[in-house]
Amino acid sequence: MDDHSLLFNVFVYLLAAVLAVPISKRLGFGAVLGYLIAGVIIGPWGFGLIREARDILHFAEFGVVLLLFAIGLELNPRRLWEMRKPILGLGGAQVLITTLILSGIGLMLGQTGSVALVAAMGLSLSSTAMALQLLNEKNLLPTPAGHSAFSVLLFQDIAVIPMLAVVPLMGIDAADTAANGFDWMALLEALGVIILIVVGGHYLIRPVLRMIAATELREIFTAFSLLLVIGTSLLMSAVGMSMALGAFLAGVVLAESEYRHALESDIEPFKGLLLGLFFIAVGMSIDFGILFRDPLLIMGLAMLLVMIKAVVLYLLGRFYGLPARQLPLFALVLSQGGEFAFVLFGVAQVFGVLPTEVTDTLIVTVALSMLTTPLLMVLHDRFIEPLLDHAPAPPMDEMEDQGHPVIIAGFGRFGQIVGRLLHANGIDATVLEHDPNHIETLRRFGFKVFYGDACRLDLLRAAGAESAQLIVVAIDEKEGSSRLVDLVRENFPHLKVISRAWDVAHLFELLEKGVDAYERETFEGALRLGEEALKQLGFSAWRAKQAAHRFREHDEETINELYRHYHEELDVRARISADARERLREIIQSDEDHFSVRSDQDWRKADETEQQISAKKDA
Repeated sequence: MDDHSLLFNVFVYLLAAVLAVPISKRLGFGAVLGYLIAGVIIGPWGFGLIREARDILHFAEFGVVLLLFAIGLELNPRRLWEMRKPILGLGGAQVLITTLILSGIGLMLGQTGSVALVAAMGLSLSSTAMALQLLNEKNLLPTPAGHSAFSVLLFQDIAVIPMLAVVPLMGIDAADTAANGFDWMALLEALGVIILIVVGGHYLIRPVLRMIAATELREIFTAFSLLLVIGTSLLMSAVGMSMALGAFLAGVVLAESEYRHALESDIEPFKGLLLGLFFIAVGMSIDFGILFRDPLLIMGLAMLLVMIKAVVLYLLGRFYGLPARQLPLFALVLSQGGEFAFVLFGVAQVFGVLPTEVTDTLIVTVALSMLTTPLLMVLHDRFIEPLLDHAPAPPMDEMEDQGHPVIIAGFGRFGQIVGRLLHANGIDATVLEHDPNHIETLRRFGFKVFYGDACRLDLLRAAGAESAQLIVVAIDEKEGSSRLVDLVRENFPHLKVISRAWDVAHLFELLEKGVDAYERETFEGALRLGEEALKQLGFSAWRAKQAAHRFREHDEETINELYRHYHEELDVRARISADARERLREIIQSDEDHFSVRSDQDWRKADETEQQISAKKDA
């Protein structure tokens, strides 16, 4: 019966996730909100399929532990030391200021000093799992806002330790604790465990990893990866410290080992599933009974918490010099309560610091605040960020016509390659870039780049569009490149336009606008990689080169044919594309049957002969 119950619970979790998350993603709300809603639906206040929300929540917190271990693997000790200022400064200021404000509000609401302080400490913490998952999902962790958010979260994880140590001093046994004095032994044990993790990870774990890897058994390496994380977490938990912090330290110690990527890939599936289960458990743990009993109070507390934390984070981010465009993201992604608040409030209730009714109210408040974050991120992406894109920018660079024959609009990863190739061949170009942060970096590397929006007519005139011969459209935005092509075609018809194309649909759009030449940004790189894949699979260099050449020719023919039917029904284009795939396969097979040149040596001779013939024709 127990086995059946376990399997049924697993079935329910997986079914809820598989149904809710894709729908949430499709609607643009992200995976986290999907997990939370799934938890609400299957929990005690939904269909009641699963009722042990708290037990599942404690188990699923291991997903947070795995997440911190994976993040630790990305940060070597040197990089972590470089982050000490934002961790201690930004993170410390956030926890301290938020705790002081919330404590004051607690006292104003009539709570005792100890209740107000413990509640404020717990509410000052944000959700590591929630924030990092949202940042990873949107690939925002490498941004300044992502780095700053991670620094704050890391300090919060460290701050949990003294918070948990302070709680017993306020409780029913406070007098006994004060009489016995400070527990120096507990502090020494904690320091000893940290030293053991750091030293053992460097001198003991690496040799063991080599031995495990030598067995060439993937499942044993995976088992050891999990054993390492669980063992480290249990060590930290045994001395009353955060399991997630222990896993993070273990990851940092192993960040420079040769097995970092293997460890990362082995724990990734477990991390993803357990994090999903954690969010489901948070949704299940929302006690709607308390919410329905006093909805205005609970919703008011949740919104007040989110608002206070967002304002504090926004002001601190501004003080610490975060880019203005990323301040709302930084403030909103950390505005919720966190999972460690559940732990802190539970300990406070055991020691008699928080009454049961206050604990229940705070837990529902934290869970409800976590539910708001994915919604706030959707609000940010759809409304706030577009407004910031059109916010007043710094003054554009003043420039005079440089007399250069080429203008390059956009000097990111695509435009830089074009610019460097032209420069290497003695051709000067006027370069326009609209990202001020990117401009500063490029100038440090010696590039002469002007700051300005290439879609502005006055800027194009100042850049010399009336006398230039060619404009290269390499903007990092599909819609922006289309607008620029329209602007050039309307005002500078003599100017040849070659453009970066994002995909086939964008390519057809550019052809409609009359560009002179185009290049799909990933096509040639992907084709060369495919050619290399054929060689690695045993094809000779000649066969791989010829296959790639045939594919390129055939793809160009297919693009032209599809473009001729661009305004017809989708079914027509789909049929043409399918027929083209079959023709390509037949062409490649025919080439393979009739190629007389087989070896690499023969291919090189044939290639040299072809080059000689081509040179004579040119002469």
